[in-house]
Amino acid sequence: MNLRPEQLASHLERELAPLYVVHGDEPLLTIEAGDAIRAAARAKGVTEREVLVVTQGFKWDQFNLAGGNMSLFGDLKLVDLRIPTGKPGRDGGDVLTRFSKEVDPHGGVITLVTLPHMDWAARKLGWFVALSEAGVTVECNAPQLNELPQWIASRLARQQQTAPREALVFIAEHVEGNLLAAHQELQKLALLYGECALTLEQVEDAVLHVARYDTEKLRTALLEGDAARCARLLEGLQGEGAATPLVLWAMANEIRTLANVRAAMDSGQPVDMALKNERVFGPRQMLCKRAVQRLRGGALRAALMHAARIDRMVKGLTTGDVWDEFLQLSLRVRAGNP
Repeated sequence: MNLRPEQLASHLERELAPLYVVHGDEPLLTIEAGDAIRAAARAKGVTEREVLVVTQGFKWDQFNLAGGNMSLFGDLKLVDLRIPTGKPGRDGGDVLTRFSKEVDPHGGVITLVTLPHMDWAARKLGWFVALSEAGVTVECNAPQLNELPQWIASRLARQQQTAPREALVFIAEHVEGNLLAAHQELQKLALLYGECALTLEQVEDAVLHVARYDTEKLRTALLEGDAARCARLLEGLQGEGAATPLVLWAMANEIRTLANVRAAMDSGQPVDMALKNERVFGPRQMLCKRAVQRLRGGALRAALMHAARIDRMVKGLTTGDVWDEFLQLSLRVRAGNP
């Protein structure tokens, strides 16, 4: 069974499964999911918890023993297994696969496995597939920017507050990529104003600029042709002192991929095959597919030449405002003009 974080509470009200697998790229949601499962276990009579953290040199016999040993008092037990790297190794993978086949809903042991974000390739690994099929999987990924206002609205509703759409968007833009900070800002709104209908002015006065910018979000915005978001991300990266060679690499790499895919399409190759040849998989595949359908080969070649000019600026071979050129490059890709 696969659940979204918002579905977990209703599931736990109905039942407590013998195995939970929590993974994702958002620490706040991962922490909250783990806390909810542990709280449900306590409510069901679990009185003992054993925490195991898989680090270098971890002995997997510890996990086997933890699952095999009942509570000293014969009560229910929770085995809390944490794999921060998401890589249990060959021995660990074998142990987890065997364990998945032996999960007993009446065995008196609840197992919680916490992992980081598992990409499309990791999800195909035998041990992860076995765990997912044997238990309940909760994927805790951060909501996309267009989903974030609704996520914020639902969080405000928990504290008996509402806000107009423009206030929700304002918060979303200022906490993008940092749900822990978003959580803190919403708690601050609860303390400042209590149960009420918030105004945009109240939100603007209270919310700090706590967005966490990174080049991955910039690459996504570039593929989506979202010039406004590119501008905001570039401003944030510049303010944080991001290395210009890294920013250039992120942008040029996406443009080069799009140019290669577009050239293959123009020569008669199906888009899916062209994307596969460029090793574009997972969620990024759909973004690239939409982008190459919007852009033409000439525009992408011109964008690559623009990136080459920026590279000379970065290396000090010519003068210019590198960050302004980054913005102009994003606008070029958005417009699709040569």
